[in-house]
Amino acid sequence: MSTTAAAPPSVTAAPLPPEVRVAIVGSGFSGIGMAVGLLEDDERNFVILEQADDIGGTWRDNVYPGCACDVPSHMYSFSFAPNPEWTRSFATQPEIWAYQQGVVERFGLRPYVRTGAEVTNATWDADRARWIVETVRGTVVAQFLVSGTGPLCEPKYPDLPGLDTFEGTVFHSARWDHDHDLTGERIAVIGTGASAIQFVPRIQPQAASLVLFQRTPPWVLPRPDRPITGVERSLFRRFPLAQKLARLGVYLGRESFVLSFNHLSQLRGLPRVIGMAHLKRQIPDDAELRAKLTPDYQVGCKRVLISNEYFPALNAPNADVNTTGIREVRPHSVVDGAGVEHEVDTIIHGTGFHVTDQPIADRLVGADGRRLAQHWDRGMEAYRGTTIAGFPNLFMLVGPNTGLGHNSIIYMIESQVAYVRDALRKAREKGIGAFVPREPVVAAENEEIQRRLQGTVWTDGGCASWYQDARGRNTTLWPDFTFLYRRRVRSFDEESYDVTPVGAEDRETVGV
Repeated sequence: MSTTAAAPPSVTAAPLPPEVRVAIVGSGFSGIGMAVGLLEDDERNFVILEQADDIGGTWRDNVYPGCACDVPSHMYSFSFAPNPEWTRSFATQPEIWAYQQGVVERFGLRPYVRTGAEVTNATWDADRARWIVETVRGTVVAQFLVSGTGPLCEPKYPDLPGLDTFEGTVFHSARWDHDHDLTGERIAVIGTGASAIQFVPRIQPQAASLVLFQRTPPWVLPRPDRPITGVERSLFRRFPLAQKLARLGVYLGRESFVLSFNHLSQLRGLPRVIGMAHLKRQIPDDAELRAKLTPDYQVGCKRVLISNEYFPALNAPNADVNTTGIREVRPHSVVDGAGVEHEVDTIIHGTGFHVTDQPIADRLVGADGRRLAQHWDRGMEAYRGTTIAGFPNLFMLVGPNTGLGHNSIIYMIESQVAYVRDALRKAREKGIGAFVPREPVVAAENEEIQRRLQGTVWTDGGCASWYQDARGRNTTLWPDFTFLYRRRVRSFDEESYDVTPVGAEDRETVGV
């Protein structure tokens, strides 16, 4: 599979098409998967609008030291594009980005990509039954709009008094400053999420000192990572079924986590035992540090993290874990919650992303003239996690309650893409110009999902997490086995929608 690193200049410079049947926003896994599906359906009247200068989404942007996936490689790839060349059981960021590039080349997606085309606003025009999509490069009119931006695209920064007065270097892990040399520096790291777990062990040996400001300790389990041998890769190349079986094994293993997270609460003690044993084995002689790093909530309430390097890095002589909070930032220091001043040269935010308040919601204007963010002022919700009341012909991939705390999001993306493809096929076959889910249908499904989340570790595990919005509702995760979600979206159920037929002036355009 090709691993071309950048789009040809001719693609980047290509003009925007004035009108398309489908406009896709974003070129990460969601956008790529949607585009491949359209081509398989012989739909070529589409465009991929990408704000950056190349494809890739979060795997293009997150280039911090140690960046890697916490889902096994065979499962973190498209089912229609297996990669027999993975070199590790948990792929690193460069390999994943190269894989995305290879899929784009293999399926001929480059001509449909427009880079440097950040979407600034998209408005539904009811008279024309079209989306008017405004970008920094011009305007595209589309009958259908697919948002593939995902929830992990916009970094979230903490609101710290005095941060703007700091005279050292400040950056977010998702916008890593590779030009800044951390050797011999006094470093403050804020946050203990999935990114910090990976970059802290890489930068700690360079630092003169490192203080990690921890609000809540994560559960950290052993990382069963290993190189994939040349013999294995050769086997996967010659016998694709072998890799399919390996993928199936990973899928079933990850899917089994739902038993303790949701269905069988009596099983929740096992991962806790594993986590505590891992902590004690890696920090055997410092009970005070172990106490700081021991969570007081159930495993899975926050995203479970995997690492064999994080605890040893924090146990190093030049590292300190501070649990008192941050009172203020001064020009050359951070003052903790106990009033102790820590002299630092660099502050690194490992504080995650805007997940329940996604920026794309501020840029989409629905049929009633209100922005999606206004519709969602009491929390995100969608039908099948994909379509939204009041927003005709809009599909959101990795939408509300389609995220996962146990398995590969790419499985969910492929499930949603199949639903969108079926909707587009039926629209063409039946002469449908526009459809929008009925509000009672959306409300009923979301009430059901919230009921099913009650009692799960993701909602009642004793913690606050980025899975939950400001009102405490878990609007992020799917509450059960992923195959149950796939069954739910196996076909487009037009009876749940208000449908408008194609106008006479559009019949030739849409091919009915």
